[in-house]
Amino acid sequence: MNTLFDKIWDQHVVQQVADGPTQLYIDRLYCHEVTSPQAFDGMRARGLKCFRPEKIYCMPDHNTPTHDQDKPIADPVSKTQVDTLAKNAEEFGLTHYGMMSKDNGIIHVVGPEKGLSLPGMTIVCGDSHTSTHGAMGAVAFGIGTSEVEMVMASQCILQQKPKSMRITIHGMLDKGVTAKDVALYLMAQLTTSGATGYFVEYAGSTVKAMSMEGRLTLCNLSIEMGARGGMVAPDMTTFNYIKGREFAPKGEDWDKAVAYWKTLKSGDDAVFDKELTFDAADIEPRITYGTNPGMGIGITEAIPTEDGVGFEKALDYMGFKPGQTLLGTKVDYVFLGACTNGRIEDFRAFASIVAGRRKADDVVAWLVPGSWAVDQQIREEGLDEILSEAGFEIRQPGCSACLAMNDDKIPAGKLSVSTSNRNFEGRQGPGARTILASPLVAAAAAVTGVITDPRELL
Repeated sequence: MNTLFDKIWDQHVVQQVADGPTQLYIDRLYCHEVTSPQAFDGMRARGLKCFRPEKIYCMPDHNTPTHDQDKPIADPVSKTQVDTLAKNAEEFGLTHYGMMSKDNGIIHVVGPEKGLSLPGMTIVCGDSHTSTHGAMGAVAFGIGTSEVEMVMASQCILQQKPKSMRITIHGMLDKGVTAKDVALYLMAQLTTSGATGYFVEYAGSTVKAMSMEGRLTLCNLSIEMGARGGMVAPDMTTFNYIKGREFAPKGEDWDKAVAYWKTLKSGDDAVFDKELTFDAADIEPRITYGTNPGMGIGITEAIPTEDGVGFEKALDYMGFKPGQTLLGTKVDYVFLGACTNGRIEDFRAFASIVAGRRKADDVVAWLVPGSWAVDQQIREEGLDEILSEAGFEIRQPGCSACLAMNDDKIPAGKLSVSTSNRNFEGRQGPGARTILASPLVAAAAAVTGVITDPRELL
């Protein structure tokens, strides 16, 4: 087979169960407050300690408020979940980056930026968007609560090996087209189940030219095509991003690590179970119109007249019609953030559009950095001043309106342009209507008050 995925997977096989799953060694387990409590309870009930506690990092993100984090959390359910994670981490001797810590943020943003997620690793978390870390050249995927407990107890997991798929994208992206648009395009082409059962490697000149932030966005959204995960072979872009980060190898260890990481690529003779090829020239800024991430169009295109099962129900929920174009549609809320688009590059992109303009009066905008490190960089680069002059306020880090587990809920019936990863019914709040888009499209909507092609403002 000789694919990048095979190389990393095979190096982590402890044993193969006859006619059954693989026992796979895990290099890194990330825990947040939502899916870990039952796993800790299970460990406690069996009288077990974590087998390799130094491999486990804990961080609240889903429930953290994005304002007044120095005060007690008002919502009792959120408070309980955040407090419980802190207690569990302390009891089991695990590293915990709590709220207001400089190390806190969204776990899928913090892992790469601290150098905890590295090429060649196997990485898991009780969260589907763990696929994000595959951008580092790692095998990273989400797991269930019982599997979180399994990794805590043994540093291993039982997994059926997925099939392999390579998606190759050639050419230069046009002005105003981002990695988010590439991902939304792929989802529309493959549908939300088109990669089910596969682990995807992204390749081609388009991917090669992407920054690490862009690759992280692309891999983050792999799960929305049904894939088990997504990954990009590590290269100089990867190494330059990792070098000097807190947990990155240093000195001679760095040289050895890079020498090894350079071997992490699919061979010229690699055989994938499925190969797909796309042209970057076919991709324009994208928006969704329905209630799953695959229901998307180019921003200048019209909603199709039919689009399979659930099409009419989705349009009815969104308040749209077949054949309608969405340019000029009034927007109520704009959300910049999430593990999809909460990195420094996303704030730079947003600022590039709003600089010298003003936020539309009737738009509520939530700008939420993916971590405190991103927040610091925003201020060091003076982006906070650009955003403030345009009428925007930067909130405190967390998952925020991506899934509305904190106070950041879009009211029923209101239309949100969001840089997050899912547009399911009620995802951003009961009755909320969500259009997924890039930071550039979100910024264009924020200053015009309507869905606008960002290329007109660049």
